[in-house]
Amino acid sequence: MPHVRAAGHRLDCERIAADRPGTRPIVLLHEGLGSISMWRDFPQQVAGTTGHEVLVYSRYGYGHSDRLAAPRNVRYMHDEALIALPELLDALGIERPILLGHSDGASIAIIHAGAADRSVAGLVLMAPHVIVEDLSVESIAAARTAYETSDLGARLARHHDDVEGVFRGWNDIWLDPAFRAWNIEEYLPRITSPILVIQGLDDEYGTLDQVDRIERTARDVQRLELADCGHSPHRDQPEKVLDAITTFIARIDR
Repeated sequence: MPHVRAAGHRLDCERIAADRPGTRPIVLLHEGLGSISMWRDFPQQVAGTTGHEVLVYSRYGYGHSDRLAAPRNVRYMHDEALIALPELLDALGIERPILLGHSDGASIAIIHAGAADRSVAGLVLMAPHVIVEDLSVESIAAARTAYETSDLGARLARHHDDVEGVFRGWNDIWLDPAFRAWNIEEYLPRITSPILVIQGLDDEYGTLDQVDRIERTARDVQRLELADCGHSPHRDQPEKVLDAITTFIARIDR
């Protein structure tokens, strides 16, 4: 589909039609180095197993969307959740979506549901962050080394028009000392929709403390912990993830 403008930028979007008309659209929110193509066939799988329409897009600075024009700041996920995402949903006529986010995308979903004053039907949060952990910072520092010394940049360049902007935009702000105080727990009690949290037990970017904090503070939380699973549950344990998502969304549909 054509690019859609939101928050002053052109965003690359794709929509997968619903097999079950009348159901709530599922909006996919990608990780900090993600894009439409980085999801691989996951959007099609979600659409196929749930029967819902799926919207997938590359945020500003990612994929084939507009290139990042300036370094990201500490509130870049807030800007996405409270400015860009609402404008995108309005431009596409989407109301009361189900938000399915991975990593940064899951955090954006939390902020949107807890602070945007807009109705959300449900949240699926894969490897979410609500605080900055030492493990996250250590792994992100290791990612910088890998980017500078390996073929990581070349592999990311298959998915992004501006791979340098993508990587530095994400990596630099997460390693900025000012980012250590980033915390979005305040939004959890304000979320009224049901939440499914999926966390890999081998996640190199976050621990179960993230899930525990969500479960303690939000109202309606289901959790799924997956062994033999790192930071990308939908890649490491696709069948279990799709089964959990399908069951959770069926509950919302009732």
